[in-house]
Amino acid sequence: MKIDIGISDASREAIAGGLAKLLADSYTLYLKTHNYHWNVTGPMFNTLHLMFEAQYTELALAVDLIAERIRALGHPAPGSYRAYAALTGIPEEDDAPDAEEMIRRLVAGQETVVRTARSIFPLVDEAHDEPSADLLTQRMQVHEKNAWMLRSLLAS
Repeated sequence: MKIDIGISDASREAIAGGLAKLLADSYTLYLKTHNYHWNVTGPMFNTLHLMFEAQYTELALAVDLIAERIRALGHPAPGSYRAYAALTGIPEEDDAPDAEEMIRRLVAGQETVVRTARSIFPLVDEAHDEPSADLLTQRMQVHEKNAWMLRSLLAS
């Protein structure tokens, strides 16, 4: 059935493609944060263990909202590790960093999600897609705040 929500087919496709990248970044950051929650050690263990849990829990809810927006635009949401690996700007890792390196990598991941969200705004603005703009604004607020809080734990 044709979708007629006041956004052209081409714009819906472009926005959904950008949101697919945001979904991939968010899911990849979720996995990284959950991994660090399980594996963090050292004197900041309790603080980081709890902070990482709060962040991955929030991300678990966010990926559903992003995927549902993609579907509302009439496109399939990516949902496999292979698809996420192809779309994300967050590198996968297979080492076991110390707590400070975990923080640094999570700051980089949070900032990647913000940049991805911000990069979609021109498409969203041009199409007058306010629901996607609202979603992007909310995601940027969360990830900018998380990056700031993580950075505050580093010496410099």
